[in-house]
Amino acid sequence: EEEFKWLLQEEVHAVLKQLQDILKEASHRFALPTSGSGGAVKQENFVLSTSGTDQVKGVLTLQGDALCQADVHLKMPRNNQLLHFTFREDKQWKLQQIQDARNHVNKAIYLLMNRDVNYQFKTGSEVLKLMDAVMLQLSRARNRLTTPATLTLPEIASGGLMKMFTPALPPDILVNFYINLNKLCLTVYQLHVLQPSTTKNFKPAGGSILHNPGAMFEFGNQRYEVSHVHKVECVVPWLNDALVFFTVSLQLCQQLKDKISVFSSYWNYRPY
Repeated sequence: EEEFKWLLQEEVHAVLKQLQDILKEASHRFALPTSGSGGAVKQENFVLSTSGTDQVKGVLTLQGDALCQADVHLKMPRNNQLLHFTFREDKQWKLQQIQDARNHVNKAIYLLMNRDVNYQFKTGSEVLKLMDAVMLQLSRARNRLTTPATLTLPEIASGGLMKMFTPALPPDILVNFYINLNKLCLTVYQLHVLQPSTTKNFKPAGGSILHNPGAMFEFGNQRYEVSHVHKVECVVPWLNDALVFFTVSLQLCQQLKDKISVFSSYWNYRPY
């Protein structure tokens, strides 16, 4: 009984403090303020690359949760024509995945700060409930980075990203940016128009993170088929840090839950 009291009064708070420190570190990674800049978020450049092809090259400039510049070179396989696109100067592309992950981290920190050192936990189930709530936010934060949104090709075609570039993207090119784990990914789809006389069986593709050549869709009274797909990516080191912090925090939560459960089962089943 004394041990359990000590666990509730001392060790639980020690773990909560440790969790807060780790998650504040994670939160700082997302905010990325630069020293001496009054909290402004620094810009970082990343070179896009992939093994085995040089069809797409580019440099992306990331500022916190926004792509503030994209400079993309594209070699068209049909005629080896070189195309060059950049973001319009008045445009930034918000990466919703980063924004959502940061919001979940901040919710987890808020839950932990609500139980400060003076708070006295009365029961084990109270601690378990708090750990479950924190773990839910951390799992959601991690899932936002590890699981990109599934989109249909018409959704990509009608999305705001297509209007970001100068010169404007040609109608036979679609692009999509997303986060996958610690990587920032760019997918470029090259399309060809399906003529009304074509004998191909038209089957519109559903939602997917990455569409394959042969995927078909209808947009603006025109039917298209994906002819080529190019995926290039770059590693964002601070996203990697954040994912490590999430894993360590989830393990700490689970360890505390396991300790509480051991004591709780002892009290439930001890002989009278």
